[in-house]
Amino acid sequence: RRPGAWRTARKRAALETPVDGDAGTDAAEVAPPTGNPASAEDGPTLTDAQVRVLAGLRDLLAAGSGVALLHGVTGSGKTELYLRLAQDVLAAGRQVLLLVPEINLTPQLEHSVRARLGDRLAVIHSRLSEGDRLRAWLRASRGQADILLGTRLALFTPLPRLGLIVVDEEHDASYKQQDGLRYSARDLAVWRGHDLGIPVVLGSATPSLETWRHAQEGNYRLLSLPDRAQAQPLPEIRLVDTRRARLEQGFTPQLLDALDARLAQGGQSLVFINRRGYAPVLRCASCAWVSQCRRCTAHMVLHRMGSRHVLQCHHCGDAMPVPRACPDCGDPDIQPMGRGTQRVEEFLAERFPGARILRIDADATRLKGSAEALFARAHAGEADILVGTQMVSKGHDFARLGLVGVLNADAMLFSQDFRAPERLFAQLMQVAGRAGRRQGGAQVIVQTDYPEQAIYQALLQHDYVRFAAYALEERRDLGLPPFSSQALLTAQAVRVRDALDFLEAARALAQSLPESAGVRIHDPVPLRIVRVARVERAQLLFESDGRGALHRLLRALLPCLDEAARGAVQHWGIEIDPQEI
Repeated sequence: RRPGAWRTARKRAALETPVDGDAGTDAAEVAPPTGNPASAEDGPTLTDAQVRVLAGLRDLLAAGSGVALLHGVTGSGKTELYLRLAQDVLAAGRQVLLLVPEINLTPQLEHSVRARLGDRLAVIHSRLSEGDRLRAWLRASRGQADILLGTRLALFTPLPRLGLIVVDEEHDASYKQQDGLRYSARDLAVWRGHDLGIPVVLGSATPSLETWRHAQEGNYRLLSLPDRAQAQPLPEIRLVDTRRARLEQGFTPQLLDALDARLAQGGQSLVFINRRGYAPVLRCASCAWVSQCRRCTAHMVLHRMGSRHVLQCHHCGDAMPVPRACPDCGDPDIQPMGRGTQRVEEFLAERFPGARILRIDADATRLKGSAEALFARAHAGEADILVGTQMVSKGHDFARLGLVGVLNADAMLFSQDFRAPERLFAQLMQVAGRAGRRQGGAQVIVQTDYPEQAIYQALLQHDYVRFAAYALEERRDLGLPPFSSQALLTAQAVRVRDALDFLEAARALAQSLPESAGVRIHDPVPLRIVRVARVERAQLLFESDGRGALHRLLRALLPCLDEAARGAVQHWGIEIDPQEI
């Protein structure tokens, strides 16, 4: 993070991007802004809270730099404030970079931007063809596009007149690139704003704890929208204790009755289960055989493909037909255990035969344009019951949605990752926020075995501040981020022993360096899913109370690791601020 580092990286990205002969971005080629964005069609009347927050955001623009956290409940009108602020920036002849965490959020936002701010817009994400991405990159880098909308990929696009960066849903883990060149697009956006001397706006109903702590300490300006923009109350949240319920295919009677009542009213419902496929595993009751991947230490998931079923690994992609009988004991009675979106969809179609059911998950949106088509049907009210994963949990404004049912929420309570409670709370708050955005009387039913958990108690009140205070206190007691800094060294080899030996050598080498003072170096351990695609993996965690001590050690250690890795280790890599451990 040396001064000017971003400019160097930006120049390198421009050089490495394939362009045609006249694709430069010299000043002579930068297209000046056209039209008058400030005269675009006025938006809806702002609430008093929106007026106050917009004034704070305009103060940030006037100051010329700084970071603001826009913390607003779901449906509070954050997007409207983005548009108003972008309008001011465009009127001053500058450009706006607007980042969203997932590709399926771009069409709805693109429509809003075009309707309000005109067609000088470019969109960049990985699902576009190379030609479409190149054309968008050229328009943005030449200054012919006033607004660049995209996922984390768009962050590296050179923008000659950049005046504002907006990171929507800043808490989302999708902003972290987890393989190849590892980076956090949110953190790089903050650094790019600092490097260029322009303001950055981070928006979320459930900010990451790192961002929230920055705001609490005054490093970021905190602006809050505590109420919904359209005067609709937040949905009522109800916890159903599944320990005392008789379940039918994972559904409590309370949730089934609520679905029935919502159908009778002509409203729309959403059943949320963050697990795709038909069932997580196939099992033999006679000998306890389970569908294990041949290449990974993970179960193969049962998927329905038209009229047949297949087993598929979600880690390496290997697939195989479902065996007619147990491969170990020959018992033909092998059964699916648990349920995914496909099995839920099948049950609901049998339970409510007259309902129009629409499933939205990664399997249903594989083909180009399929996600846009499914969400268009959902927004148009062409479905009575939506069944979906986290794809439907954020950013979407379903006008008729009045009921949300959450299945299998407890699974994340027992994750080994210390960030899992934070992600669970954010996920539940986001999916609950899809309900009742245009009408009152909305309800959210969360099925759980642990209703007394602090996460669920804060969720009942839609109280992010309460949850954040509890979670930060716990993190402080345990010395976890944001009260410490972490780095993760991972190694891959044909045998996990070889990966562990390399990490043991790296640990010994690190401990021998004088820069190791103030850094805690943990023991090397295999990953929970140790083998993926016949490659076995292990990790070594570094922790420090101060970022400077951690970086000094890594700067001294990394040049020595290539020599230590020679031989059996196929690949090693370092990740700063790992999001998954």
